[in-house]
Amino acid sequence: MRIAMAQCNSGTDPAANLELLGAWTRDAAAQDADLVIFPEAMMCRFGVPLAPVAEPLDGPWARGVAEVAADTGVAVIAGMFTPADDGRVRNTLVIAVPGEPVRGYDKIHLYDAFGFAESATVAPGDEPVVVDVAGHRIGVATCYDIRFPTLFVELARRGAELIAVPASWGRGPGKLEQWRLLAAARALDSATVVAAVGQALPDDPELRNSRAPTGIGHSRLTDPFGSVIADHGAGPQLGVHDVDLSTIGTARTASAVLTNQRDIPRSHPND
Repeated sequence: MRIAMAQCNSGTDPAANLELLGAWTRDAAAQDADLVIFPEAMMCRFGVPLAPVAEPLDGPWARGVAEVAADTGVAVIAGMFTPADDGRVRNTLVIAVPGEPVRGYDKIHLYDAFGFAESATVAPGDEPVVVDVAGHRIGVATCYDIRFPTLFVELARRGAELIAVPASWGRGPGKLEQWRLLAAARALDSATVVAAVGQALPDDPELRNSRAPTGIGHSRLTDPFGSVIADHGAGPQLGVHDVDLSTIGTARTASAVLTNQRDIPRSHPND
């Protein structure tokens, strides 16, 4: 399978961001990609009010993504925001596969960490999602989800061979090292290929130093043995990579992490 990792910077104008998505997808299509993965918050970067830009999955922005996928013949995964019932938004991945209905994944684990409170404006999802792309099963997760191995194991149990992780990673001491480590760890936990694709490091120093997670770049593609297939730098980059998904079966037989895993009882505070 050939995948494109579109490490770019989104701005605050959804229409301009959709144009950027279209241009990068056409570039990926010219390089025969089957799938292009864009970052979290591709519709609109973090650090501004999100409710005014949120749209449902049948709204203009997601339809625009679907049209790009249909026109190019390339499946597209990209971060957007959809309205929630309680006045907040959902941090949603739009998944557009040519010839198929648009799917969505709502981020399950919200980034209430490192001084940021995503749940103040974003409502969590609760359902893992796996889709078929070019004859393969693709799971999805979003940014902070990468800290939670149980989700990745569940995606693997649902048949995922590759897990796409769009992100807009926050800066801070040790955060780059954590990002790299987590991408490898989740590939090992689930015996899948993990494509962790982040927003590029912004050029604007004010955005770079924002408390909002505006991206650090360094997208990473990791095989099911935890080895790095490809690493990006900090700036914008479209990387197109061939991924041998036949190694999934070999990895799962060798490590047997899915076969040997046992349910561990949870402790209760009053026990």
